[in-house]
Amino acid sequence: MVVGMLKVFSVIYVDIDGILCNNTYGDYEKAKPFPDNIKEINRLYDEGFTIVIWTARGGTTSIDWSELTKKQLKEWGLKYHYIDKHKPNYDLLIDDKTINNVKMLKSI
Repeated sequence: MVVGMLKVFSVIYVDIDGILCNNTYGDYEKAKPFPDNIKEINRLYDEGFTIVIWTARGGTTSIDWSELTKKQLKEWGLKYHYIDKHKPNYDLLIDDKTINNVKMLKSI
């Protein structure tokens, strides 16, 4: 897919905290979803993009948050292909430290 002068890409890595839900700074049970952002990611999924959820949850504490994270994503209705807990080789990174406005995805 081409957006303006951007390279063709089909794999999108999406951070959880700060993008799909509020950032709870480690208190993940209290995370509240951002429905508009989830809707945009689901649209991209439906259009054929590969959606990979990337998270640093547990990266500094070594606590495995996998089950809670999967449960939350299911409850929030997020469509995705898989979760990657390691820094990925990606085509596009959507992360609370790089792009904090998922609305720009409407142009994709």
